Amino acid sequence: MESQWGESGSVGVDGTRLEDTAPEPLLTRDYETRPSLVYERLRQRHGAVAPVDLLGVPAWLVLGYREALQVLQDDDAWPKGLENWRARSAGEVPADWPLGPSLEVNHVLIQGGSGYGRLRTAWDAALKPFQDPGHPQAKRLKAAVTAYSDELITLIGQGGGTGVADLSAQFSRPLPLMVASHLLGFPGSQGDDALMDMWRVLDAGPDAEPALERLLATLAELAAAKLDEPGDDFPSHLLAAHPGLSLDELARELFMLLGMTSDHVGILMSNTVVEVISGDGDGGVRASLSAGMIRETMNRVVMRKPPLVNFVPRFAARDTPLGNYTIRAGDPVWVSSAAAHADPLFADHVAAGSTISTRAHLSWGAGRRQCPARELASTVAAVGVGRLFERFSHLDLALPADQLPWRSSPFMRGLRSLPVRYELAPVPRQPAEQPPASASAPRTADPDAEPDAGAVLPAPAARQRSSLWRYLTGLIRSGR
Repeated sequence: MESQWGESGSVGVDGTRLEDTAPEPLLTRDYETRPSLVYERLRQRHGAVAPVDLLGVPAWLVLGYREALQVLQDDDAWPKGLENWRARSAGEVPADWPLGPSLEVNHVLIQGGSGYGRLRTAWDAALKPFQDPGHPQAKRLKAAVTAYSDELITLIGQGGGTGVADLSAQFSRPLPLMVASHLLGFPGSQGDDALMDMWRVLDAGPDAEPALERLLATLAELAAAKLDEPGDDFPSHLLAAHPGLSLDELARELFMLLGMTSDHVGILMSNTVVEVISGDGDGGVRASLSAGMIRETMNRVVMRKPPLVNFVPRFAARDTPLGNYTIRAGDPVWVSSAAAHADPLFADHVAAGSTISTRAHLSWGAGRRQCPARELASTVAAVGVGRLFERFSHLDLALPADQLPWRSSPFMRGLRSLPVRYELAPVPRQPAEQPPASASAPRTADPDAEPDAGAVLPAPAARQRSSLWRYLTGLIRSGR
């Protein structure tokens, strides 16, 4: 496609400094309310790659689908790892940059260098029991998600068969928290405050740095507990696969899993509900759900509203042409999945109104560094959405779709709230059987012993004592 700069595919002189391109601020009020318009304006002005200002730090934002794949699939030309960032090495990135805390946690999605390969292999091994559908632990996890979903829906419906609820606050956010506690083996309600701090870090607000410190301290305590008393949970499996991890390193990896199984999954569920009940889009979302294809429904949703809108940065290994610019070695490059999905060169080839798979989306990345927890997160979201539409015979937005409040961060985009009017199914399904065992339960001396079936869901009294349960029951009372 010929651009306003002609066919040469370059702007100015090769090696033009990023700082000299007058990058415009990305995280504006317009971006908060209508990011698609911001992406389109940048595309019209710059083409497939645009210089932007991220809270005072210049970076390249990849808007084109083809260019996004080029960056994501070539780890040698576009490596991760903050050690590759020229401006940071030169001390030109402010020490109090709001995005610094989330990028400086050197976990599997951020890390570059020679240690990544072994770490990724350990991640794949640790996640396999939870992602392999035939594995007993994956079956227990799915049963746990079903039970947690039913428990939350039952709590919503305590006021009667019909009513108004905030599905974000009362379902989409707490459900992944409960799943994260299952995966990480959090004792009691310790995971409640951890997830709240994770949200603060992802939102890159003024309290991001102290929130990160608290969160990593909590996760380090959990890591130490798993070293002393391993369980059938993710931290224990990761330690078994990579016994050389220090407590600090393990805490960073748990930070990554907590983020992927909380905010991302919650946003995906809320976005799916909105797309289905509002009738937005081309009808393909509703058609795929009515055909029982929840995974395909989510594929279509992330094409339009991906939870993770901008990936963590990569860096040019050498001066490299990309789009209409030459990216200098060491420049940060952020790939925008949301903008890439809207690229006319890609979006115009997605069949409208079709239930044919749209797995070409970039919501989980691409190439060798595709998100290792994508199957886990997809399963949790699919089960949660499925239970909502099975347990409620009617769901309707309590606000027009264009008036729903959105929150945007440099990484994520999701709803602040999802107010709905609901009607429970007239003949509720029987409560799901309790899953066999909590992931936090320590391994028993007898490997053939049957675990305690009541270990996953604490007794109602224990639930009411947790900050999460007090918060949820408070929402129910205030809505009556």
